[in-house]
Amino acid sequence: MKKRKRSYAERFLEWRLRHIGPVRFTMILSVVVGLVAALTAYVLKTATHTIAHLTETGISKQFSNYLYFLYPFIGVSLSVIFVKFILRQNISGGIPRVLYSISKEGALIKPHNMYSSVITSALTVGFGGSAGLEGPTVVTGAAIGSNIGRWLHLNFKQRLLMLGCATAAAVSAIFKAPITGVVFVMEVFMLDLTMNSLVPLLISSVVGVLVSYFLMGSSPVYFFRLTDFFAVEDFVYYLVLAFATAASSIYFTKCYIWVSQIFHKINSTWVKLFGGCFVLGVLIFFFPSLYGEGYDAINSCLNGDCRYLFEKSFFVHFQKNPWLISVLLLAVIMVKAVATAATFGSGGVGGIFAPSLFVGANTGLLVATIFAQLGFTDVSSANFALVGMAGTIAGVLHAPLTAVFLIAELTGGYKLFVPLLLVSTVSYLVTKKVIVNSIYTYQLARRNELLTHHTDKNVLTLMRLDKLIEKNFAVVHPEDSLRTLVEVVEKTSRNIFAVVDKNDGTFKGIVKLDTIRNIMFHPELYDRIKVSELVFRPDYTVRLDESMESVATKFTNSDKFNIAVLDSDNKYLGFVSRAKVFSTYRKMSKDLSDD
Repeated sequence: MKKRKRSYAERFLEWRLRHIGPVRFTMILSVVVGLVAALTAYVLKTATHTIAHLTETGISKQFSNYLYFLYPFIGVSLSVIFVKFILRQNISGGIPRVLYSISKEGALIKPHNMYSSVITSALTVGFGGSAGLEGPTVVTGAAIGSNIGRWLHLNFKQRLLMLGCATAAAVSAIFKAPITGVVFVMEVFMLDLTMNSLVPLLISSVVGVLVSYFLMGSSPVYFFRLTDFFAVEDFVYYLVLAFATAASSIYFTKCYIWVSQIFHKINSTWVKLFGGCFVLGVLIFFFPSLYGEGYDAINSCLNGDCRYLFEKSFFVHFQKNPWLISVLLLAVIMVKAVATAATFGSGGVGGIFAPSLFVGANTGLLVATIFAQLGFTDVSSANFALVGMAGTIAGVLHAPLTAVFLIAELTGGYKLFVPLLLVSTVSYLVTKKVIVNSIYTYQLARRNELLTHHTDKNVLTLMRLDKLIEKNFAVVHPEDSLRTLVEVVEKTSRNIFAVVDKNDGTFKGIVKLDTIRNIMFHPELYDRIKVSELVFRPDYTVRLDESMESVATKFTNSDKFNIAVLDSDNKYLGFVSRAKVFSTYRKMSKDLSDD
């Protein structure tokens, strides 16, 4: 028989196992993954800004510009066409999709995610969709790390680490913020990392920022010049800002979820497209600062400049009214969530980071403006806009450390570290009190599919019930006689038997060996007693879609060694055993904790 020729991949893997140890190989991979993820982030950012530059040259500086209706519609339509007719796969979900892949798909992400989000988000945001590039960048980076791990036949923990490395590099590259990249992975992806895992993350993040510096320069993403330093007497002002950003975060999250659910109920792709783009066009028509990523508006906020509210706007003739500025700032904050949800709901692709930063900067500027109008002239509008950005990131994403380091690294504003910590912490605590899960995780948490920093819960979340079902239990039917049941007993070593309807397979209950032990040696009863007279419905059953945490709880609260597993139609699938659940738990717990 002719020997099969080995592929180049198989030869490389064999060579690697012989010559490169696991630790050194992980370090090398972290460099490669970081480099590829950073280059992808650069391509996405360059493509988006090129499209935006080409389109914005045609926008008039005057109000009543019809292009605000046209451009977002073009961008979202091209994204929808690409997904529906070219890719033909669902790419929605963004970072929640990555979190789902970690908890339920073994950190495996489909290969198309390495390029599909780049194309669709560049079209969406480049043509004025009210979203950011951070989510697509993270998804793309995560997909790169995941698929490199797949191609190299890495195990789950190694794939998870590569996914984290690529994500850290992507965030580091797009924001030029290496510490933020690592902190984001730990906070948002909720990974329990040891020092051996942390070092590759740091390497990838450093590679990401170096690539970004080399290709895009070392200037910060947002321009901020600190002129007013923090003083202890400003504490009360920043405390007010903290509660204001918490309110903005709560509103943004709830409004975004509500509008998203409305679009989710619409089945027609084209109704979503036209309806969402119409809403988006109307909002941008009256509030042009909602157009695109909003970087220009944020930079204006960081300079304490409110003129962006009136540029190309219906309100251009009212900019000398100080109270109208406050009203417009509040209006922009409130409609931003609707504009972002409409962008995604209509079929566009983008991220939540930039909208959160936009809302935070405007919230800070609003609070500072109100203080100024009330006579508190020593409040710095620029500082409040900057710290407000940290407050909404902490509240919306439930990531206070990411917020602190992101804003500090983005702007070099480490001299405002105390107010950054204060506002981020208070905003996070208040928001989490009202909204338990972040905008990324609320859907997964509702389905018990979310990984957390709780190791026990993580292991249970990663376990799959369908892989634990034992199907070697004998099945009998209610109309069977005791004779048939005894014959079944002779052929099996199990002491329980599932009773299932012969016609539709529905579960009727079980028969225990102990129940028939005193009659099974009386042949005269074999044809007189039916299984239906011996069956009983157990106290506990398990549904196939039930969480493993619930399954473990049922075993803990009962003396059962085996529990029947049923589908949604009450049909019998098999049994899950206490021994298998807890032995699998111990094995997975050991695999996740070992370096």
